[in-house]
Order: sequence, then C-alpha cells, then structure tokens
Amino acid sequence: MTDTARARKLADRIRVVVAETLERRIKDPRLGFVTITDTRVTGDLREATVFYTVFGDETERESSAAALESAKGVLRSEVGRQTGVRFTPTLSFVLDAVPDTAKNIDELLAQARMRDEQVRSASANATYAAGADPYRRPAAADEADGTDEAAGPGTGRPAGDGEA
Repeated sequence: MTDTARARKLADRIRVVVAETLERRIKDPRLGFVTITDTRVTGDLREATVFYTVFGDETERESSAAALESAKGVLRSEVGRQTGVRFTPTLSFVLDAVPDTAKNIDELLAQARMRDEQVRSASANATYAAGADPYRRPAAADEADGTDEAAGPGTGRPAGDGEA
C-alpha cells in the first residue's frame, strides 16, 4: 500500500530543493532560464520526475537539458541530504509541455474570436429568406367566410355551430 500523501510531500520538497540548488549551486553556462514547474514521485518513492520549462528557443532548451543531465548527480545528492529519506529517488528531467499547449490554445481561441466576429459582421445586414415573418397565417378568404378549421371530419365535432 502506497502513501500518496507522503509521495506528494516528498515531491513538493524535491521541487523546492532542485529549484534552490539550480539557483545557488549550479553554475553551468548552458543552463538558461529554467523554471521547475512540477515534480512527481512514484508510489515506492524510488523515482522522481522533475518537470521544467526553459525561456528561450529550441537551442536554449537543448543546452539546458544537457546541463540538467550533467548536474543530475549533484542535484540528487542535495535532494538526499535535505530530505533525509532512506533511499534518495533517482531524478529524471522532462521538458514540460504546458506552456506550448497554452500557447496553442491561445492561438485557437484567437482564431475562434476572429471567426465569430466575421459571422457577426456578416449577419448584421442579413435578412430572412422567407421574409420578416416566416410563419404561415390563415388566408384572408378563410377569415372572411368564418369557417372553423378545427371542426370537421376527424375531429369528433360536427362542422357548423360548434355544439353537439
């Protein structure tokens, strides 16, 4: 049985320790503007996945990934020292896709707004195809002779005076 609360607490602590160590101890010039966004620990507390983002283009992402891989030993030893767990989890770094996904969603929302505006502007001067009132009305001749369209065959009422 795994203790998910303990795994969450350890994951939060690992995220803080890795972020502080990257800021204070790791002086690799390849390391760009890295932000640790999330950490997940397996149920047995043996493996930790650290999600990060890098501000910059693809070359800066690649160089930051290489810098994180080379600093993995220092980071793991610092995590072990500051967490005090019996077995220090192995660290794996994964580039977080959330910023790219958010950017893609923002672009799609902008396109949807543009299409909505096009539809709104096209419908501003539009008229109905069947005229202003598309519903059928009784013809003027039917109103003039006073026939009751509801009465007659199939209604169960006799046509004419309306009383049975």
